[in-house]
Formats: sequence, C-alpha cells, structure tokens
Amino acid sequence: MTQQPDLRPVLARTQEWVADLVDGVRADQMQTRTPCAQWDVAELVEHLFAVEHRVAVLPVKGTVDDEPVAIPLPKDVSAGFRDAVRRAQDAWADDAVMDAQLSPPWGTMPGRAVLGGYVQEHLVHGWDLASATGQDGEALAEVSEQVLPMIKEFLPAQTRSEDWIPFDAPVEPASDAGPTERLANWLGRTTR
Repeated sequence: MTQQPDLRPVLARTQEWVADLVDGVRADQMQTRTPCAQWDVAELVEHLFAVEHRVAVLPVKGTVDDEPVAIPLPKDVSAGFRDAVRRAQDAWADDAVMDAQLSPPWGTMPGRAVLGGYVQEHLVHGWDLASATGQDGEALAEVSEQVLPMIKEFLPAQTRSEDWIPFDAPVEPASDAGPTERLANWLGRTTR
C-alpha cells in the first residue's frame, strides 16, 4: 500500500491564500452573499476562523466533535486570522501526528489523510470568498487540479442525498471555469 504524501506544505499554501483573501475583504463587503448559500462574507469568515481552530485542535484532542463551526470575528480580522493559521500549522509540526488516528467531521483516519479534506475545504471556501469579494479565485489552480479527481472519487454525485453529506448536487461548470471553480461546482456551488 502506498503511503499518502505529506500535505502539510500544500495545506499551508491554501491557508496562506485564504489569509490573503481575508486581508482583501473590505468592510463594506461583509454582508455580501457568497456562493455558499447559507453565508454572507462575515459568516463565511467566521466559519474560516472555526476551520483554523479545528485544524489546530484535531491533532491535540483527536476529534473536533464539540468544536464550533463559526467563531465570532475579532476586532482585527486579518491579524486574528493569520494568528489562527499559525496556530493550526504549529499543531501539525510533529511528524507523529501524520500517522495518528484522528476524527474530523468526515470519519476516522490517519492524520495524513485528514489533511486532504482540509486542503479541499480551504480551496472551496477560498473560492467562495474570492467570488463574493471580487478577488482571484484561481490563485492555486494547480492544487485544485490535483484535488478535483480525488474529491470526485471520495464524494461521488450519487452520495449527495445522504444526510451526512453537507454539499448540494454538482453544478455544471461554465465553459471557461478554472480548476478551483470546477471543484466548487462539484461541491454544489453555483457558477459565477
């Protein structure tokens, strides 16, 4: 059996990209709706804070079952988010975490397998944020190109009716959609 690669550097790239997007959000955009239908920009950023918190807590607690899905925004959103990213990255510094059995919301698996889910979450929510705020949603297109086939295998279209799947049915991408938009479309986001 082939061991999964160490995705910590890839996760770090997606986290830094999302941090750059958070930096680019203007105060007058906070109530703008996002492609993720249930959230406006402020609510999406609150969720992104919770994602970083979960990434940080998971290697320590082994689970995120009782962790929040949204965290209220601090006064300095950009600095607070970058601090949250640093804490999340630091939590994964020990190589032993990569083989530890961890329980994110999508099941129990080795840490190295967990990271792929968080890479996907950063890419899609980054695209949501970029789309809502007029920023570049394809900055990590090469990463999305690698993730899309894996996510199609892990989350086939026919599973969307299952209660545990938090995604809508795939949406047909625009003919000129980039890889990150196609990934978002696969997870039910409407095309721009």
